[in-house]
Amino acid sequence: MAQPILQFGTSRFLLAHVDLFVSEALAQGDAGKALGGITLVQSTSNPASAARVAALAGGAGYPVRIRGLAGGERVDRTVQCTAVKEAVQADAQWPQLRQAFVHDVQVVVSNTADRGYQLDDSDNAALLADTSPAPRSFPAKLLVLLHGRWQANPQAPLSLLPCELIEKNGEVLRDLVMSLAAQWQLDTAFIAWLRDHCVWANSLVDRIVSEAIEPVGAVAEPYALWAIEAQPRLVLPCVHPAIVLTDDLARHERLKLFLLNAAHTWLAERWQLDGRPADETVRAAMADTALRTELEALWLDEIVPVFVALGEGAAAMAYLVDLRERLENPFLDHRIADIAQNHAQKKQRRLAPIVTMAAEHAPLLKQPRLLAALANVATPSGQAS
Repeated sequence: MAQPILQFGTSRFLLAHVDLFVSEALAQGDAGKALGGITLVQSTSNPASAARVAALAGGAGYPVRIRGLAGGERVDRTVQCTAVKEAVQADAQWPQLRQAFVHDVQVVVSNTADRGYQLDDSDNAALLADTSPAPRSFPAKLLVLLHGRWQANPQAPLSLLPCELIEKNGEVLRDLVMSLAAQWQLDTAFIAWLRDHCVWANSLVDRIVSEAIEPVGAVAEPYALWAIEAQPRLVLPCVHPAIVLTDDLARHERLKLFLLNAAHTWLAERWQLDGRPADETVRAAMADTALRTELEALWLDEIVPVFVALGEGAAAMAYLVDLRERLENPFLDHRIADIAQNHAQKKQRRLAPIVTMAAEHAPLLKQPRLLAALANVATPSGQAS
């Protein structure tokens, strides 16, 4: 285990996003400025993750099929991704992982799904002992690894780039690990090192990865973005056109949340209330003239004016050009039923902030579609209550 990039998470998203970027950068040689390969860590007992780890363990790579529209042209190509050099199971190879983390790792990437930041009451400071098994939770695993690094190699640079879909994900993960360190009553000098030496980067990922290829691989759209908040001493895994270093991450987050995510949630709202086909896809909804007209009105009449008020109107219109192609992707079967899961919570996360920001920056703006969706409380069967 001598790779400079350590990745927690085996999802098809990471395989077709971060891992593919690193692979393409490695192929570019000096132009890609890649740190090197990736050690992928399975930190759960999920059977699907275990199967991917087994398939990746030999380092032979896997296919990523890029399918969709780009600039009005159909794209359908397959790329062999070879950035993942090692794949390990945390519980089975924890001692080796701890040793490798002390000296080899420069960047940590994670995407641990919705419950990845949850703690486990059974994790405690006894797990810092050399012979202890791996902690159960991801934050505790990370804490043990970081503590070993602090003890043996505290001056070496280390950047952590979480990719979980959480606002200010780097800061959230940092605060969680520091809080856990305090709970375990660890040295205050170590906690200060976590805060001041380690670089915790907020980032935003944006790519639709529609399906897995068995035993390992993925199908993804052409569009891809990894926006990372710039800060001193930050080490990136590579240089790549899809990686954007920015001083204004909030602007990128607004574009995705207010335009892509809001569109998905509004389509799910119509799907529920109108009793649309159970297997309807986003592509089919976009081909429905009446529904498409309403969606365009939602964007142009109720959302883009908020961007205009913020001085970001041109960026919003440019994002919409790409977004329309993404939602019309002829290869993507994105079921609205899947989008509609946890619909009430998603409305609050995705639609309410638009209304709040409009009240502050464009108080005269009318937003009847957004307000109607927020006012509606729907039962799981889709009937309004």
